[in-house]
Amino acid sequence: MQSGYEAGINFFDNAEAYAQGKSEQIMGQALWELGIPRSDVVLSTKIFFGSSPSPRPTARGLSRKHIVEGMSGSLSRLNVDHVDVIFAHRFDSSVPMEEIVRGFNHILDRGWAFYWGTSEWSPAAIEEAHDVAARLRLIPPCVEQAQYSVLHRKKVEMEYRNLCLRKGMGLTTFSPLACGLLSGKYSPGAPIPEGSRFGVERYKFLADRWLQEDKIQAAARLNAMAREVGVTSAQLALAWCISNPSVSTVITGATDVSHVKENVGALSILPSLTPVLKSRIETAIGSHSGVAMGTQPA
Repeated sequence: MQSGYEAGINFFDNAEAYAQGKSEQIMGQALWELGIPRSDVVLSTKIFFGSSPSPRPTARGLSRKHIVEGMSGSLSRLNVDHVDVIFAHRFDSSVPMEEIVRGFNHILDRGWAFYWGTSEWSPAAIEEAHDVAARLRLIPPCVEQAQYSVLHRKKVEMEYRNLCLRKGMGLTTFSPLACGLLSGKYSPGAPIPEGSRFGVERYKFLADRWLQEDKIQAAARLNAMAREVGVTSAQLALAWCISNPSVSTVITGATDVSHVKENVGALSILPSLTPVLKSRIETAIGSHSGVAMGTQPA
């Protein structure tokens, strides 16, 4: 966090479910120990899954009860009196939309957050939230947090782009390296690198989703292109996401300082990410992006 902050990063994202709340505790402790002024950073967290391994039905979801109690728990773990953005981590079909909108507006009215947003909601649910907020004269969600990478494009480019433009919403994206597949560590036929996320048992579902031969081959072609232009595969993949004007910010992950520095280095190659190079990237990835070839990012 210190390395990122010194490099100019000012947005730090979290969630009640990450490590059952321990992630929020660690981030809050880091902010305090580093002496980072609260006004210097945009801090966000997410509510839905609860903060225990097997939460009771009343300690998860988007009922007014859990929105309020979950927010209170997150603030306590982060050791702050407010976050800048509170996200609904998923949509809750068991709760009326009016209750969800009123619940998050209660959080805003209490000053526990300045804005609220959604994460992995369908466009239809986001539309409904805006309609309910307008009818009740309340504040609608102002941002969607969606997965976006050169291997996962369809939702952002085909579903969210026009919606966010019409509603004036921001678009915060995560997993720009496809859970690490685009980091350059994976090669066709090679074993899973020791210590990587895909080698951890609890992330086996991610390995099943991403470690498919055709996707590994596509990632290898991107890696070869990155070497050709003198950057790392991760930097090329990150720059590609950042270059989309519809994207407000790109959330990156890191397990050590070297990763932070490498990620920040993606900003320096943006000027060289020409339409010709983007077209070559699309050709290299092919149909694995979920968007028809020839469709340029928004």
